[in-house]
Amino acid sequence: MNTATSSDEGRISTELRGHVLLIGIHRPAKRNGFTPAMLHALAEAYTRLDDEPALRVGVLHAHGEHFTAGLDLPSFAPLMQRGEYAVPHGLVDPLNLGDAGWRRRTKPMVVAVKGITYTLGIELMLAADIVVAADNCRFSQLEVQRGIMATGGATLRMAERAGLGNALLHLLTGDQFDSAEALRLNFVQRVVPAGTELDEALRIADAIAQQAPLAVVATRLNALKAVEQGPLVAMAEFDAVQQRLANSEDAREGVASFKEKRVAVFKGR
Repeated sequence: MNTATSSDEGRISTELRGHVLLIGIHRPAKRNGFTPAMLHALAEAYTRLDDEPALRVGVLHAHGEHFTAGLDLPSFAPLMQRGEYAVPHGLVDPLNLGDAGWRRRTKPMVVAVKGITYTLGIELMLAADIVVAADNCRFSQLEVQRGIMATGGATLRMAERAGLGNALLHLLTGDQFDSAEALRLNFVQRVVPAGTELDEALRIADAIAQQAPLAVVATRLNALKAVEQGPLVAMAEFDAVQQRLANSEDAREGVASFKEKRVAVFKGR
């Protein structure tokens, strides 16, 4: 297992499991509250996922009892006051906002959340693709209680997933809500007994990793484009993308495995 950043500032662990990169938030003594160094290290892990051809899916989880209490505000306040971001230009932004200078993730990310999942924790899971929540989660987007605004995507994605009224109910009150409410609002896709959330996230990631990697990336990006830019924009690329995929080695393997009635072995080419 590899780790980045010092123990005082917290760290981000990485572990390879076949084609899956397991990424762990590790500062349990502080309820996994994020320091700038941790966010930087998280971006490096996301960048590794995108850059290494053998990696097909990421799984984000947390060490200890909680996912994250959010930003460690004293350590982030100077950056906020200067209007700076803890992630350097050129890396994949874990919040996937598409700001100029930062890369957007292309490969799928599955997240397992548990216990306290506040502010940045909600924004990280909404920026991912599939979320498995333990049934003991406590969610809160409480920036208004600290005199600041959620700028990691919550104002965008909560409204997109749940509707404006449902989003503002939680954004403007900073209240705490549970896993059942998160499921109702489409913030998470599965709720499972506490202690099994990582296993379920890995099961989903393994299922994705068995599919044709080029087709998985293209499908994810097209669905995201439809949400962000509209269905007509996403439809406009159907023919070109399908032609590119149909001429890939993986597509030939898909046809061969169908004819031979066997499991396909994809190589991402």
